[in-house]
Amino acid sequence: MSQDHDEALPSARTQGPSRRRLLALGASAGALAFAGPLAGWVPGALAATPPTKPKGQAVIGLSQEPTVFQPLKLHIEVDEAVYMNLFGTLWRSNPDGSFAPDLAAEIPSVENGGISADGLAWRVKLRPDVKWHDGTPFTAEDVKYNLALLVDPKFLSGRRAGHDLLRDVTVVSPTEITWRMERPYAPYPAILSWTWFGPKHILEKEADINKPAFAQNPVGTGPFRWGERVPGDHITLKAYEGYHGPGPFLETLVIKYVPDLTVLYTQFQTGDIDYIGLQGITPDHYDEAKTLKGQVVQPVPKATIENLALNTGLPVFKDRAVREALYLAVDKKSIIEQLYYGLPVPTESYLPMQSWAFNPDLPAQSYDPEKAKATLDAAGWAPGPDGIRVKDGVRLEFTNSTTAGNHLREQAQQLLQQNWLEIGARMTISNLPPAVMWGDYWMLSKFESAMVGIDFMVGPDPDATDYFSSHAIAAKGGGGQNTTQFDSPEADALLKDGAATVDRAQRKAAYLKLQALTRRELPYLPLFQYAMVQGVKAGLEGYVPNINTQENCWNAGEWYWA
Repeated sequence: MSQDHDEALPSARTQGPSRRRLLALGASAGALAFAGPLAGWVPGALAATPPTKPKGQAVIGLSQEPTVFQPLKLHIEVDEAVYMNLFGTLWRSNPDGSFAPDLAAEIPSVENGGISADGLAWRVKLRPDVKWHDGTPFTAEDVKYNLALLVDPKFLSGRRAGHDLLRDVTVVSPTEITWRMERPYAPYPAILSWTWFGPKHILEKEADINKPAFAQNPVGTGPFRWGERVPGDHITLKAYEGYHGPGPFLETLVIKYVPDLTVLYTQFQTGDIDYIGLQGITPDHYDEAKTLKGQVVQPVPKATIENLALNTGLPVFKDRAVREALYLAVDKKSIIEQLYYGLPVPTESYLPMQSWAFNPDLPAQSYDPEKAKATLDAAGWAPGPDGIRVKDGVRLEFTNSTTAGNHLREQAQQLLQQNWLEIGARMTISNLPPAVMWGDYWMLSKFESAMVGIDFMVGPDPDATDYFSSHAIAAKGGGGQNTTQFDSPEADALLKDGAATVDRAQRKAAYLKLQALTRRELPYLPLFQYAMVQGVKAGLEGYVPNINTQENCWNAGEWYWA
């Protein structure tokens, strides 16, 4: 994470932390304390020592429901709240962008002989003391099985990019595995920090690996083991006392699903929820929330970008002029200031402003309905008898979908509906429950347009192959989340260039061009970077916000009550 652009970081109003402080928050490590309204979350001394045995319970409140429990499958951010506590990765991303070993004994590098000087030969040493929750030893055979499954064309892989470059994967011993990369791939260490492993001895026996029985009672290597799932309500995880790392210090972790954001906040307010994450506390509740006694409430920076995703595979969105006109007709300022209370910062990029590859020189969107109309006129989209524009028999008419119960997005949709109708585009709101919205409807590009928050990064790495590569279109058999079906040879080439070297200057040059390309082509209409208002009950030690993870319960195994 870079401090090059800290002057543009998400900020609260005058009561909130400074912009420079917010950057420090995302890069902090260790215990956090609340040092007042201007200081916010800062490293502090632990108020108590962890218990010697797991003790107590913490309730995590999320607005969306985790539903995918095979961690290598296509999934969304909320599922990772479970993965980070149930499963293990070779190493994980720290808040400062560094890696910490998990299943691996050390981070492979040129210095320790784990990676050859040309970046092609890898040797990964594993911890000898890791066991699956059923007591079976974790070995290099598990790693090899998972890496092969990710690139199996029959498997609905969440990501193939990077993994598809592995050759000659060899189990040297139960605690050592080697492979050769077809070519250097700079994002691969970050990709592995987000690759959770499942047990070979269970998964290889599944009749249908895409619908495994394993998902009903998943077995991992993480600090918590599976307890129960009550669909539509909660998931309970129990302490795994055979865990190889620090903790777990809590006996029980409850992940509670509350789709209505106002109800979610009320349950945090009353103390029924100990940590409120994902969407966080909505900005309209921020002023009240920060006065709550016994609760610590502050904005923290997130890498997530709020977008309007356009399915470019549909006739109505194939014309770039339509995408450009729709963006010109978005009253972004009103959305941010009136609905989100000025907390988020408008952006034109898919990358967060903290990224070393962020492009600060993209053209700023302006709300200009007249220019939008002129753009459509010039492109041949003429108003029909009812005022809705038509070209070659295609009406400028589409649905927009998001999570039902997200009242701020629903209000934004209503404003957009009016904005777009003024230029001759009819948008119908069609919202769905989270499990439906972010299932095949989103992953397989069945939506028309969507309001969605996406972290396009891979941990601390700015590679966005998953979202912009033509090979990552799941609706066309690809492995990834290019749900807008954006198909650009130029983007493919820039993604390849950005990943083919470890030279940061060369990588940055490619990613600056890619951001300019996506800003011009607009498969996503970027709105703002999140300034997430998160709440933690006072006395919950060990909580640390991490801009390099999808959810800030990434280290719940180290949480405990003072």
